[in-house]
Amino acid sequence: MRLPWLGNSRRAKRKPTSADIFRTEIIADVPVPERGETVRFFSRRLVRPGKLRSFANRDLREVLLAAFYLGAATVLPVSSWEPVCGWVSGLKRKRHFRKDYGRYDAAVKAVLGDAVDTRGLFTEQLAAIHRRRLTLAAHLVHSRRWSPSIRLEGLEALEEALRRGRGAIVWCDQFTAQTIMGKQALRQAGIDAHQVSAEFHGFSQSKFGHKMINPPLIKVENSFLKSRIVFERSDAYQVTIRIQKVLKDNGVVLMTNTVYAGSTFAEAAMGERGWTHLASAPANFAARAGAALFHMATLETVPFREYRAVLLELGAGPKAPEPASGDKTAKNLALQAAYILSKRDRMLETLRLFPAQMMVWSGAARLTERPTEAAIENEIA
Repeated sequence: MRLPWLGNSRRAKRKPTSADIFRTEIIADVPVPERGETVRFFSRRLVRPGKLRSFANRDLREVLLAAFYLGAATVLPVSSWEPVCGWVSGLKRKRHFRKDYGRYDAAVKAVLGDAVDTRGLFTEQLAAIHRRRLTLAAHLVHSRRWSPSIRLEGLEALEEALRRGRGAIVWCDQFTAQTIMGKQALRQAGIDAHQVSAEFHGFSQSKFGHKMINPPLIKVENSFLKSRIVFERSDAYQVTIRIQKVLKDNGVVLMTNTVYAGSTFAEAAMGERGWTHLASAPANFAARAGAALFHMATLETVPFREYRAVLLELGAGPKAPEPASGDKTAKNLALQAAYILSKRDRMLETLRLFPAQMMVWSGAARLTERPTEAAIENEIA
């Protein structure tokens, strides 16, 4: 489990921090008058590439967990899977509470309010992340004993959008069930989607993990996709061309709400007094291509038994007024800002249903008010 606010260990201090590698600057504060809010856009420029590690400290743990869950999915009955994940998540629970709970508590209360039981949510989140690993193992062993029910809501709206002939972008939140079960829900409904993905997608960001740990997850995901569009920072133009072609052909593009892969992202208020960061690429493509933009969240309603995938179309509200200067960039940012607030609203609605299943939480302070964080840390989707 890696959260965006993890502190540096003594070993981690030997390598460059994100502040050394990236330079984050404010692009613009864009008001959305009909909402009475402002969205702040940032650029995130790579100034010094970090050296990719051959083997990360957590790689051995990931290998052992993968082997354990493969055995559990093969041998144990489905009824025992949830207790097993709860037991394994408790093995290092004290360490997680000591290192991660303080910032988690502040972030969750900033969004959901001071009355929420953050200790209980934190314990549930640790177990949910382990259920995600066992879900992957169950797909890998093709267990005939496991046939979960997946209910997809909002399919009619997506089909209606595709009938307009301009494609659709599905903007997915990082709930623990989204990575696999969300894609499976779309494939079962007959939707052939193209996933935009970071090069290092999965549980590890080392050379060893890229070759040995991440491929099983990618293999399972690809079985529910039409194609995968791998994002490489050095070749963003080619990725843009591919996405535009899919939309022009009236296809469906999946984008996960991660901000570390792209060169721009946005910040908006969230919940009671929190702040969230959202990728700006989905809103940008929707604004430029005229494609429909959808929010998607996949929730585990009964562990390993029942899942609920929700699709909701996002709206930009009233048509953005033309800037007095005729600046198309300013108009595009105004449309993006409206989309981002719509996405924020839908995300908050689904977040309140199953908060323990959200893998990446918002912050309790604005990015510019965090003196020790000059850039957002990498998040593993």
